[in-house]
Amino acid sequence: MPAKKTTILAADDDPQLLRLVTRNLQLDGYEVIATTDGQQALERIEASAPDLVLLDVMMPRMDGFAVCQRVREFSAVPIIIVTARGQDQDKVRGLDLGADDYLTKPFSVDELLARVRAVLRRAQISHDENGRGAQAITSIGDLTIDYAQHLVTLAGREITLTPVEYRLLAYLAQNAGRVLTQDLLLEHVWGEGYIGESHLLQVNVNRLRGKLEADPAHPHYILTKVGIGYLLAAQPS
Repeated sequence: MPAKKTTILAADDDPQLLRLVTRNLQLDGYEVIATTDGQQALERIEASAPDLVLLDVMMPRMDGFAVCQRVREFSAVPIIIVTARGQDQDKVRGLDLGADDYLTKPFSVDELLARVRAVLRRAQISHDENGRGAQAITSIGDLTIDYAQHLVTLAGREITLTPVEYRLLAYLAQNAGRVLTQDLLLEHVWGEGYIGESHLLQVNVNRLRGKLEADPAHPHYILTKVGIGYLLAAQPS
């Protein structure tokens, strides 16, 4: 039997752009589910469980932010949020709500395909990684990362993470007690093309703190070294 194609859900209320995106993704070998409004996108994500979601911010019935927030209640599917040029606050808001990456309009076909491949590659690496070069399990205070099972627990309670959040936490855990620079984290988790995009890192660190810390404003696990980067404390204070 032929291998199952990777499925991408693309949601945009601009029919011309949606056709362009759909056609080029199909030419690159992907199965595409095309939707024109947020409510339909949410329903299709629930029903079809795609491998990646390409989500425009401005859509009727339910905007991209609302869809992203709802999806994160039941799925860790990688999400690329599509924003208008110059709308940096939309990028940050989308990332805050659980998006894994963003794409800025207008974009080229090459840029679209590169972002899609990068996000899918990160998700696959995150799924396959089993702690090579590290012990099978890292335990720090009440926090446990089981690399073989791709499982994170806090005081025995499973913590649901997106692929990017898991990859970031796993890399910090494998280097617990060591300060990692922002660019090193960006390169390892996102790739060389993302070096310098500190907002991506900051938003995901904040999301992780929201899930792991009793008081995210005063973290005990993920610590900031101002002007340098971050570290996972070897022993929480």
